[in-house]
Amino acid sequence: MFLDDRRYLVPKLLFEEAKYGPEQYVNELKDKTGAALMRTHRSYLAIIKKLTNAEVVSGMAHITGGGITDNLPRIIPKGLGAVVDLASWQVPPLFEHLQQLGNVAQDEMLRTFNMGIGLIVVVPAEKVKKAKAVLNRANERHHLIGRIVRGEHKVSYN
Repeated sequence: MFLDDRRYLVPKLLFEEAKYGPEQYVNELKDKTGAALMRTHRSYLAIIKKLTNAEVVSGMAHITGGGITDNLPRIIPKGLGAVVDLASWQVPPLFEHLQQLGNVAQDEMLRTFNMGIGLIVVVPAEKVKKAKAVLNRANERHHLIGRIVRGEHKVSYN
């Protein structure tokens, strides 16, 4: 499936294609359809303050519409790219289920959704240990998902 109008993809897949109702429990989502879609999105302000105060941040990308593929390059200087390790985090069940329902290609999923990564913080290699300590002290769940490399100004996945 090609997502020419991403705004309508989720309701189309869940309510039109799968014929789910908002109160229907879906095993793959481990929740009712409506509840899974209405989960509150979190604010990253508190942890952003801690990381910036610790002086470990080179850049930040809020991963919204456009996914990692379109949002991350916006903060990377020309001549550099990013390599993201897809095995470094667990994709939430909602995204896996949407992909199956619509037979959506992996690259399109990564270009459309955040796939469970809401904020990417770029940290210089020599400051990663300090950044992890700040995140651990704050009981903040985090993943080292990739690295910045010389090359084409884009995200590649492995």
